[in-house]
Amino acid sequence: MKIVTPFGVGAAFWLCATLTNASAQDLSVLCGVDRDWCQSMEVAFEEKTGLKISMVRKSTGEILNQIRGESEDPKVDVWWGGTGDTHLQAVAEDLLEPYRSQHEDDVLPWAQNFYLMSGGMASGVYAGALGFSYNSDILADKAIETPSCWKDLTDPKYRGLVQMANPNTSGTAFTTLATLVQLLGEEEAFQYLVELGKNISQFTTSGAAPVKAAARGETGIGISFIHDAVTQKHAGAPLVIVAPCEGTGYEIGAVSIVRGASNLEAARLFVDFSLSPAGQATGAASGQNQIPSNARAALPAAAPDISLIRMVDYDFATFGSPEQRHRLLERFNGEVRSNDELATMN
Repeated sequence: MKIVTPFGVGAAFWLCATLTNASAQDLSVLCGVDRDWCQSMEVAFEEKTGLKISMVRKSTGEILNQIRGESEDPKVDVWWGGTGDTHLQAVAEDLLEPYRSQHEDDVLPWAQNFYLMSGGMASGVYAGALGFSYNSDILADKAIETPSCWKDLTDPKYRGLVQMANPNTSGTAFTTLATLVQLLGEEEAFQYLVELGKNISQFTTSGAAPVKAAARGETGIGISFIHDAVTQKHAGAPLVIVAPCEGTGYEIGAVSIVRGASNLEAARLFVDFSLSPAGQATGAASGQNQIPSNARAALPAAAPDISLIRMVDYDFATFGSPEQRHRLLERFNGEVRSNDELATMN
């Protein structure tokens, strides 16, 4: 099968002109995925185009706050990775630039729907389900029964053994918060979070940090996206991965161009590459296990089969609104963090 790339013969002269114009300064990219994937993508894009990237890895909430703060004088060209509802919040705040990649027709239906939902300002790159993982050695040493449901994590026997990220900085954790609200209803979800907070030893900045801590034996249970846990498990960690029995939420990781980007043509090339089979292959090449959005891209061998996981009908439109995000975070900070004397920022 012939693979269509963003760098076909018909675009050769246009590309040469673009490279000449864009090479004056580095393309600035904020990266919301694992650091290894950020580096792999940086190398692959530079080799493909000859352009130079200034790539900085940050958590999703931190990226949104930076783009907000620089909106009058943007310093960033592209936001790549991180949960889609946070990209949609940037859409609602008019922080992003519309662009339709030539690969948009090749992406799977869930990514096509996300692009339409964003008004053409964000493209779906990958998908992954939320869950938690426990270190089987730690729980066995403590002779503690293993958890299989969200409700299990509030049991006092897990006191001090759970980590999750802070939804103020982490897209993973905001997805957790939004998932619980959709599963349980808002009042019951916050009652749950207050009880869960009693068992949490640390609210981390990064969404993948809890499962990495569990993999290292620094905590017993880490709440994260399942693909992050799969990566740790395949590296040899004694993790058991759980898709909660009540059901769970999921993310669509996205790529967006920042409104007012200085390197607009180079930014468009980056979006094209991130949606191409070659660009999406950089995930598996760096040990990541998200499900790629391009139907022509190869699925990582260890990627979880999300068709076997009970999913909520995740409401990206509602939880992608700035008003909803602000309200839920204010409530989280007032009710959950204030009731958790054990929790500290990582």
